[in-house]
Amino acid sequence: MSALQRTPLRDFHAAHGARLVDFAGWEMPVQYRSILEEHKAVRRAAGLFDVSHMGEVDVRGPEAGKFLNHLVTNDVSKLFPGRVLYSPMCYSNGGVVDDLLVYMRGPEDYFLCINAGNIAKDIAWLHEQAKGFAVTVTDRSDDYALLAIQGPKAAAIVQSLTGAKLDLIKYYHFAEGTVAGVHCIISRTGYTGEDGFELYHAKGDAVGLAEALLKAGAPHGLELVGLGARDSLRLEAGYPLYGHEITADISPLTAGLGWTVKLDKADFNGHAALVAEKKNGAPNKVVFFKTGDRRIVRADTPVLDALGAQVGRVLSGTLLPIINEAIGSALVTTASSASPLAVDIRGTLIQLQLVKPPFVELKKSS
Repeated sequence: MSALQRTPLRDFHAAHGARLVDFAGWEMPVQYRSILEEHKAVRRAAGLFDVSHMGEVDVRGPEAGKFLNHLVTNDVSKLFPGRVLYSPMCYSNGGVVDDLLVYMRGPEDYFLCINAGNIAKDIAWLHEQAKGFAVTVTDRSDDYALLAIQGPKAAAIVQSLTGAKLDLIKYYHFAEGTVAGVHCIISRTGYTGEDGFELYHAKGDAVGLAEALLKAGAPHGLELVGLGARDSLRLEAGYPLYGHEITADISPLTAGLGWTVKLDKADFNGHAALVAEKKNGAPNKVVFFKTGDRRIVRADTPVLDALGAQVGRVLSGTLLPIINEAIGSALVTTASSASPLAVDIRGTLIQLQLVKPPFVELKKSS
């Protein structure tokens, strides 16, 4: 077995009592004390996450914007310096290579954040797709650490450590500045549905920045949060996770991400397949559900129709601490999605109530 990769904060996590697990080849904290309590802390106050395992890429050159607009389904041409765009990038069949954030620093200067488990695949894909464009693709993943601070008290905590005017950084915008003396890309983004910031910075500054944020946040109720609550928070908000709600076989349209697919822009990877899917309708769709029960519905559990026939499978499942109820997502046939659906958990048939997420009211910055 190859050794697990570590972020610069691995020993910081251990010192703060984290339970460390293998996540996409990285040794990461799954929880510090309680996944349920960490989840609640983010919704009520704030949580601090280490997401330094994520990948970063510089895309620069005269045709950087043109290249990225060909690469992803969303419309990069709408960006301006200081703006962030969320988008899938697709294969020719409409399946998803990855979902990512695109940061525009200037007309020929962009920065991407990609998923940790997809770094090698994505970098190879980017280099292959860049052929024929006047653009340079540089993997910067080894240069950056990334901390996310999320929750209703996040802005106040970060503001106490920076001279940057955070109220001027709107949702899905970013600026550069110092936080606790550390130079950061200060991005008003996140993966929880809450207001907050993602702070990209040099790896050598990670421990000092984390300690400063933890100290400044203590009076506000800030808690360290692991990957367990990160997953329940994103599912509660209805955000997709690559390998679950979006995959090489699940397109953005099937996943309910049609708002990220701009079919009327210039041609892009997967355009023809997605046009056909939009026109003809997808045979399957991703749905979100709650159960009225506390028993977690695990991924790959068969989804059954009223006659007991399998019409799909569960993609993600967790217990939602805010409502004390199991929730999840599933891929089901489009034809069955308007009919009663159920799952069998150890011999008990549990009905699925389809829900349009988020599952709770969220108040992120506008």
